[in-house]
Amino acid sequence: MSLFGTMKTAVSGMSAQANRLGTVGDNIANSSTTAYKKASTSFSSLVLPSTAGAYNSGGVETSTSYAVSEQGALEYTTSKTDLAIQGNGFFVVQDTAGNTFLTRSGNFTKDESGYLVNAAGYTLLGYSYESGTPTTVVNSYDGLIPINVGGNDLSAVASTNGSLAGNLNSAAAVVTDHLPSENTTDVKVDMNSTLKTSLTSYDSLGNPVVYDFYFSKTATEPDAWGLTVYNAADASKAGNGSFPYQDVDGNPVSPVMSDIPLTYDANGKLVDVDSSPDNLSILIDEDGDGAGIKIDLSKMTQLAAKSNISSGSVNGSKPSSIESVKIDAAGTINAVYADGSTKPLYQIAMATVESPDNLEVGSGNVYSTTSDSGVVTLGFAGTSGFGKIVSGALETSNVDLANELTEMIESQRSYSANSKVFQTGSDLMDVLINLVR
Repeated sequence: MSLFGTMKTAVSGMSAQANRLGTVGDNIANSSTTAYKKASTSFSSLVLPSTAGAYNSGGVETSTSYAVSEQGALEYTTSKTDLAIQGNGFFVVQDTAGNTFLTRSGNFTKDESGYLVNAAGYTLLGYSYESGTPTTVVNSYDGLIPINVGGNDLSAVASTNGSLAGNLNSAAAVVTDHLPSENTTDVKVDMNSTLKTSLTSYDSLGNPVVYDFYFSKTATEPDAWGLTVYNAADASKAGNGSFPYQDVDGNPVSPVMSDIPLTYDANGKLVDVDSSPDNLSILIDEDGDGAGIKIDLSKMTQLAAKSNISSGSVNGSKPSSIESVKIDAAGTINAVYADGSTKPLYQIAMATVESPDNLEVGSGNVYSTTSDSGVVTLGFAGTSGFGKIVSGALETSNVDLANELTEMIESQRSYSANSKVFQTGSDLMDVLINLVR
């Protein structure tokens, strides 16, 4: 047996325990770091060839691994942009140089430019809704862009559909002349013959457009009503009612929709709207491009009760700024505007690899793919293979402090024992040297 070999073995043991103590120190230092994944040191023996009469001591080698696939507990916060992943997957982020990484550290806040950046300075990536509902590029980061939720932009949503609900009196008198569609000054609007209501819609610029609806009883067998619609902007300015509707030069204008027949059955249920795409609605299309506003009339009954409109609504909104964002479990980032309306802005991208524990670890709790981890696969939260996103929560470190303190004591003991072996080998060397004196 070589004394030098024994001393080298002891040094190998001390070095291995120093590595172990290093991972313990890292774990304890990062026990409060968001989504930190604990490091651990594994030992393997290093054996040297020996003969029957002489044993050659070898040593020990260490390797470090990270428990990346181990879920940390969730801790709830008051910030809607704090994000945690419950289940498999990683957020996709980039640094200031444009390099792409994976992370589970979701403590994102809005920076001065409106981008979502986490505590380590990495910007969250996703797919934009600007061109419609996004889809992923499964095996690459192509199409991903930094997510910006700046609140200074104005947005208007054009109206596309609406509805009216109410009742038309089955005992109303039939209107034989001076119908609203005739647009004359002597049109009479009263509960016994013609019912009027209005709906406010919005054009593509967010301008309000008000439409006046006139329902007039036109027949009794079968029960039928005629619907006429005008743009309220053309209503008479003389103060004697809306009629006649006229242009800026004072010339009478034609209605947007004229005497559209509505037919009711014996139970007072609407069964047909003439020229309707689905028999129960109308399409207000002033531009004639087929992309107007569809108004559902299926809840307009005809019963022996007073004519009235019980409710009406149209989608769309006037120009409004972003007040906040709302992030759902699927990772859709919705803008919440000052008027209460919402609009999807981005879909957060998620990524997985075959072997997460073999990812390369970088500073700031980020990971890069390696040949051992496998290629990256992109997808969305809640779909097959991906966990869900929890807004207003953060994933905590998966470090167990009690276990780390135990390992620290074990490492200290083993280091001391190895140092004794080294010291003993050194003492034996002194004995050999003293033999020649």
